[in-house]
Amino acid sequence: MLRLAWHDAGTYDAKTKSGGPNGSIRNEVELKHAANNGLKIAIDLCEEIKAKHPTISYADLYQLAGVVAVEVTAGPVIDFDSVVSPEEGRLPEASKDAAHLRSIFYRMGLSDQDIVALSGGRTLGRGHRERSGFEGPWTTDPLKFDNSYFVELLKGHSEGLLKMPTDLTLVHDPQFRKYVICYAKDEEAFFKDYAVSHKRLSELGFTPPSSGPRTASQKMMKVFLIAAIVVTLSYLFQINRTEPQFTPSTL
Repeated sequence: MLRLAWHDAGTYDAKTKSGGPNGSIRNEVELKHAANNGLKIAIDLCEEIKAKHPTISYADLYQLAGVVAVEVTAGPVIDFDSVVSPEEGRLPEASKDAAHLRSIFYRMGLSDQDIVALSGGRTLGRGHRERSGFEGPWTTDPLKFDNSYFVELLKGHSEGLLKMPTDLTLVHDPQFRKYVICYAKDEEAFFKDYAVSHKRLSELGFTPPSSGPRTASQKMMKVFLIAAIVVTLSYLFQINRTEPQFTPSTL
């Protein structure tokens, strides 16, 4: 769910004002982008919520799903539709370097700190070879949102844990590394910065309305999303217990 929210938002281009969190990721042409492999699973789960609450836009639904995914896994509380899909190539590639990350995130108007904070979201879930080309979890508890992603980065090689080129560049690049060190030492600082960066990412291209109390409908949708995510996490937990751990050979 978190990856779905990110990838719908992550195509935003601050110069052209195109892409971004508009729900277009559900379109077949965009869903087929290489970076989006495997996201149909999350989209199909969201369809169950959409069927019960047809008035919510796909853009809001996907971003709400990402927010709820973070909250129900002990992460920070995050404040909280287009049919035109952007061209492929706007999302980060796991095999690239710091220059690539900056070109992608700077295009969205985000900073080095945003890059590192958002990368910490990899504390959730695992890589799947058939989707991203990489296999394995980034942390020992991939169903809990905490700062262990950064702790593991600073440890270097850890048996059974995944570290992709874009993970390693956060340690090797001096500007990125200072945030990695900070977040590894201070989980509260990570949560605070992550919540700000996630909110900024999810609102790219939009002027957020003035905040106000959540309506009964919004509260009900959140309940359904929590239920869907809990079921998904339970399923992934069982898979994680039964699947053999993969040890990356090129760390």
